Amino acid sequence: MDPVSLAATAVALAMDAFAVALMTGVVTRKLTPGHYFRMAFHFGLFQALMPLLGWFGGAAVYHYLSSAGPWIAFGLLAFIGVKMLVSGAAGSSGKPGRAKDPTRGLSLAGLSVATSLDALAVGFSLAVIGNGILVPCLVIGVTAAVFTILGMSLGSVLSLGYGGWAEIGGGIVLVIIGLKMVLF
Repeated sequence: MDPVSLAATAVALAMDAFAVALMTGVVTRKLTPGHYFRMAFHFGLFQALMPLLGWFGGAAVYHYLSSAGPWIAFGLLAFIGVKMLVSGAAGSSGKPGRAKDPTRGLSLAGLSVATSLDALAVGFSLAVIGNGILVPCLVIGVTAAVFTILGMSLGSVLSLGYGGWAEIGGGIVLVIIGLKMVLF
């Protein structure tokens, strides 16, 4: 794969991570270096590992995951998005919202998988055309990490204390991203 195609592919794969990171920046009250590190590290790692899995996985595994992958991603994003909607609604109605930190635990794992499933197909495609995998994995992972940091930073600037409403918006965006994966 030529460098321009690889860069374009890496940026395209990083867009879901960017969107989720943007919403994380919007809904997280005060982002710390730990928030940035956890999300960028995990999104970058999963984006780098999925093409590797796809490359080694072969046609049989790809066939099953290619049809189920969008539904898995939708399920994960919808689940986390609905939790954000509920938490945001509780926060915007005056009740103390119990927003979970999306950069920790199962939320982070779910978001990492959901935003990187499309990279699995890229890895399979690279194997089919006889392309090496290590450099693309590195470029894809680093690009996702950088776009995650940019998304969180921009989201933090955009939030400006909207509280529960920002969390509701973030939940809606996650559900929309999940629907996009299933419908398009």
